[in-house]
Amino acid sequence: MNLKVTLVSYKNIGYQLLGLALVGLGIIGIVLPVMPTTIFFILALACFTHSSPKLTAWLLNHPRYGASLRHWQAHKVVPIKAKWFAGASMLAGLIILSLSNAPWWVVSLVAAIEVIIMIYLVARPSQVPQNELQH
Repeated sequence: MNLKVTLVSYKNIGYQLLGLALVGLGIIGIVLPVMPTTIFFILALACFTHSSPKLTAWLLNHPRYGASLRHWQAHKVVPIKAKWFAGASMLAGLIILSLSNAPWWVVSLVAAIEVIIMIYLVARPSQVPQNELQH
């Protein structure tokens, strides 16, 4: 067997396993209110896009999350509700971390990362462009 084919096969299996683990975390996020869901499905979609058209189609056609994932894939849309939930969740986590015995530099690092994430989220469109809705 060709070494390149073998390596590509292992890479695809790795992406699929990671994608399935991320789907598992997303499912946990459905049950646990403090854990996000959509981000894990977005990351799983990225893994599946690189490894399995069948699993990609499965996520993109999911009855509950498929439309959001298709909007993300096509336009990098993050709905306003998701932005607010992400911000509130990160703030709550940061407050809890601040009240713990975590070193100041850990709290500062987490705060900086959360600010960068929120800047990224706010910079994403909140809805699909109007001209795309008609297609």
